[in-house]
Amino acid sequence: MKMYVGNMPFSMQEDQLQQLFEQHGSVESVSIITDRETGRPRGFAFVEMNDDQEAKTAMSALDNMMIDGRNLKVAEARARENRGGQGGRFNRW
Repeated sequence: MKMYVGNMPFSMQEDQLQQLFEQHGSVESVSIITDRETGRPRGFAFVEMNDDQEAKTAMSALDNMMIDGRNLKVAEARARENRGGQGGRFNRW
């Protein structure tokens, strides 16, 4: 199960996030999303766990957990919406 983790402290690293979720089961992948232009974290990530029950336990335990003054938001990730391929930018050539 893939989970969305939002409202993260900008200082949080992937290994810290992985350790947090590993307290509840086996973590397959962790990906902190960064800004394309600056490379800075955008404050959210995706964590994937193979076992759905472990993922649900992690979501329940970690949602709203206070870390560095921020309450994490943890939920099952939703499918990506089709944005029409423009990525929010318009070329006027």
